[in-house]
Amino acid sequence: MSSTASKPARTHVQTGPEVEAWAERLRVANINPRTGLATDYLNHFNEAVMLLEMVPDMPECAEDFLTWTPLSYAEHFTASNFKARDLAIEAYEKADPDVRAQFDHITDTMTSILTAVGSAMREVEKDTTRVRLAEQAALWVKPLIAACGGIINGGAEADVDTIMANSAG
Repeated sequence: MSSTASKPARTHVQTGPEVEAWAERLRVANINPRTGLATDYLNHFNEAVMLLEMVPDMPECAEDFLTWTPLSYAEHFTASNFKARDLAIEAYEKADPDVRAQFDHITDTMTSILTAVGSAMREVEKDTTRVRLAEQAALWVKPLIAACGGIINGGAEADVDTIMANSAG
């Protein structure tokens, strides 16, 4: 069995009216036509970081962060007011599997961090501990959001381990 049998056939450069029309639909909808991904999904994580960044000045905001719920890409768009939400989900499903796997790996990492921090915040009683958790989580997640933005916009591969090591501050 050849290696081409295990992967769908893809041409390196696809052209033609259908491909151009698809790319234009994505562009108009604010979805990157090269990757099939939309930066709107990052708002989901930016919201969590914004709440975390408020905790040091207003510890009671930890309660607001604890209402944050992880959402997959499709769940986010299904629940959003994004005009082209169905197109965003379809484009994600059609995205290059390697790009999508890298994107999903980073978003899964962010979700794991935020979920773990939420669990830890629920367990502690001291505001100072919640503040430290919030500060550390924001330091970890912000560079991952930037890395996801790079993937969405067709940038180079991101190495989660390197990002995490550099943000361990």
